[in-house]
Amino acid sequence: MKSASAVRGVGLGALALLLALIVPAARGGEDTIKIGILHSLSGTMAISESVLKDTVLMLIADQNKKGGLLGRKLEPIIVDPASDWDLFAKEARELLSKERVAVVFGCWTSASRKSVLPIFEQLNGLLFYPVQYEGEESSRNIFYTGATPNQQAIPAVRYLMSKEGGEIRRWVLLGTDYIYPRTTNRILSAYLTAEGVSPDNIMTVYTPFGYSEWRGIVDRIKAFGSEGKKTAVISTINGDANTYFYRELAAQQVDANAFPVMAFSIGERELRGADIVPVGHLAAWNYFQSISSPENEAFVKMWADFNEQRDKTTNDPMEATFIGFRMWAQAVVQAGTTDVDAVRQAMYGQRIKAPSGFEIVMNTNHHLSKPVMIGKINTSGTFDVIWQSINPVRADAWSRYIPDSAKRTADWTFPWFCGGCIEPTFKEW
Repeated sequence: MKSASAVRGVGLGALALLLALIVPAARGGEDTIKIGILHSLSGTMAISESVLKDTVLMLIADQNKKGGLLGRKLEPIIVDPASDWDLFAKEARELLSKERVAVVFGCWTSASRKSVLPIFEQLNGLLFYPVQYEGEESSRNIFYTGATPNQQAIPAVRYLMSKEGGEIRRWVLLGTDYIYPRTTNRILSAYLTAEGVSPDNIMTVYTPFGYSEWRGIVDRIKAFGSEGKKTAVISTINGDANTYFYRELAAQQVDANAFPVMAFSIGERELRGADIVPVGHLAAWNYFQSISSPENEAFVKMWADFNEQRDKTTNDPMEATFIGFRMWAQAVVQAGTTDVDAVRQAMYGQRIKAPSGFEIVMNTNHHLSKPVMIGKINTSGTFDVIWQSINPVRADAWSRYIPDSAKRTADWTFPWFCGGCIEPTFKEW
């Protein structure tokens, strides 16, 4: 039997713990929750990234109208890493260590994401990355809301190989010279080889960021496609180089029906206001603005209202940002805190009805299950959806077409806590 003093000690300890919980909660009601926004607002990637900053601002404003989260308003902390991968790392460290943001929404290129990844892991920050990428990664500090190759690149190539897609037999893998195009093309080359395509029927070309002198490359592409087999270009060109590429295709009168380009980084916003609309060419994403769904109507209206009707154009990375933000907010409410570890655990299984019209779920590999869609560019500079998957496709963090990756599994639920374990490890456990 405990003594009275011991019981009294337990009571005082419990009271102290209760006060410790109550006082910060009361103070927290007066504080804001800081949200980091890490997107290029200048440089070659600003054409694609700057709108994602505004998308996050729209979502923050909307959440604040609803009372914020946990009784606290959300405060955006905006930085401009200016399309400079080293500056991304510097700004990420500032957001986490100096500003002490609860979460960061940011990055577009894989070069920028790879630059900040060790910072987020070292400081235990939380990054929501909203763009399609090459996979081959799963960090416990990043939630990937864009597509992996099995949700975009491979279905797009499979479609082009089909009768419906033109029975393409020759391939030009054309990309900007950095991580995402090179790794994606490595996966696609392995996939095409597995499908019986000879290496002689695959041509790979890389160009620098912001590349503008496309005449010679388009000449080479046309020559490669003139050898008797139906040919397509798979484009992983990023940023404003797309504008120059499509302009050169038009100048050389490349027929989209005879020689289609399937793009993974060109969307509605890149086409907006373009002097040349590449009618008939294709893109693969998980969302297009032209989708008909109540959720999409609300999303487009929300964006137009936020911009006072000056801008009504949405795209896939905007939708991916929307999905990530809404899931994070739901996880914060579920966890009852913005603590990174608690929010991370609450993220697993989060789901929303997305603008795509599909119910989207966050899996324990930190990637989403999303639908796959292929769109054809029309004369108005938007996309007509010509094919889509019946159901959402679960993202593979590691590609089964890369031998080493095929052995790996990503699962961040207890007790695994593993982003790239070799599968036999689990069997041993």
